[in-house]
Amino acid sequence: MASTSFDSIKIYLVEPSSMQAQLVVHMLEQLGALQTRHFNSANEALSEMRRSKPDAVISAMYLPDMPGTELVSAMRADSELEWVPFILISSETRPQVLNPVRQSGACSIITKPFTRDQMQRALDSVLDQIAPLEELDEEDVENLKVLLVDDSSMSRRYIRHLLEGMGVRNIFEAENGKAAITALADTMFDLVLTDYNMPEMDGRALVEYIRTQSWQTEVPILMLTSENNQGRLAAVEKAGVSAICDKPFEQGNIRDELIRALRG
Repeated sequence: MASTSFDSIKIYLVEPSSMQAQLVVHMLEQLGALQTRHFNSANEALSEMRRSKPDAVISAMYLPDMPGTELVSAMRADSELEWVPFILISSETRPQVLNPVRQSGACSIITKPFTRDQMQRALDSVLDQIAPLEELDEEDVENLKVLLVDDSSMSRRYIRHLLEGMGVRNIFEAENGKAAITALADTMFDLVLTDYNMPEMDGRALVEYIRTQSWQTEVPILMLTSENNQGRLAAVEKAGVSAICDKPFEQGNIRDELIRALRG
């Protein structure tokens, strides 16, 4: 659980509306986050980030020079900024628009209109990310074998970063369910982390295969997904997934599944 002391967090707010910026800054100040700088455009914020790296970035979706999706992509492509926590504030709800942000490893998406509690949860996620990742104290964590299945290379890189921070060293990657089946045929895994929407073979088909045809039918499967169709998710649960976490997700969810895998 993150501390609720936000006074040490340096936040860059990217918001073209001065009225909305004032609202966000005021809410941050109420929560104790007093080190907030406001930028009107993405390029202005990126320029300053490269000069003085922030602890977190809060951005609107629609900016005068590029959308928030491109801003977070530019950050993830920069080795100095790729792990800076990113929070999106938007009234946008279309999955196809929000998905690039979810796949980028954003720590939170806040939907307008939002509450103080929602902002606090987002800041808690920031603290979880910027605090030094603690390795699991279980003796066998280095021997765990984890299969990471996601068609987004950006998402895989972010999840790998979290796993390595927890002490996991044996991480195998697959870009879709079909590639995962090949890996499962050759290697015994302690945990499978998979996305839902993937080409060739999606997450539901992969779960069904593991539970009915694989020689590893009992392996824990954690689905990390931006899928919001409840019918599809219900089908995944019926197929035998161990747990489902929405993207963006809290890193504690992965940690909990690792501990369960370690303890059988």
